[in-house]
Amino acid sequence: MILTVKISPRSSRNEIKKNLDGSLKIYLTSAPVDNKANEALIKMLAEYFEVGKTKIKIVRGRTSKNKTIEILI
Repeated sequence: MILTVKISPRSSRNEIKKNLDGSLKIYLTSAPVDNKANEALIKMLAEYFEVGKTKIKIVRGRTSKNKTIEILI
């Protein structure tokens, strides 16, 4: 499964919202420093989709707020 997500780091909450176009808006309390926001994103998506963290890969946008995520189910 391929997803398009937009993250908002340094948010006041950890939350996932689904947009009308099927993309996800993800709010993270982690800062985008030392890959912490990406790690938090992977952990959050693993819990949301009930898969292991190793099944989730950032395909595009590792340093961007807009990311393409691949989830192996």
